[in-house]
Amino acid sequence: MFRGLNQVSLDDKGRLAIPVRYRETLTNMSEGELVATVDLDRCLLLYPRSRWEEIESKLVDLPSLQSDTRAIQRMLLGYASDMQMDRHGRILLAPSLRDYAELDHKVVMIGQGNKFEIWSEERWARVEQQWSAGIGMSAKGSDALESISL
Repeated sequence: MFRGLNQVSLDDKGRLAIPVRYRETLTNMSEGELVATVDLDRCLLLYPRSRWEEIESKLVDLPSLQSDTRAIQRMLLGYASDMQMDRHGRILLAPSLRDYAELDHKVVMIGQGNKFEIWSEERWARVEQQWSAGIGMSAKGSDALESISL
């Protein structure tokens, strides 16, 4: 399970160093093979390859006659990019992914259980500010969230 918020940096070549505390797990899960794709919130999603293959299989099996489904398939599968952690624990994010998420030097990497979200530090700060103001924080209408006791 991946959890926690990590402030990391992109180097001039677009490489991101995976925090040390996750490297061994990623190596054990998928031999350091990762897949990154885009998210509707204009961040990136980073999966161990084995986890991504589960998601990819589900996406491919969706009925593609619906325009919303095709759009999601095009977005998630179209931007999906394979990568390999190097011996220093770095991955190279493709320019198209960096552009989509508006990533520059300062980046936030957030563990989300089976994956990571990668945000520009600036965009993440705006999202946090909205949460603090109570915007978009309602769990109403979500039976799954209502069943969790925190």
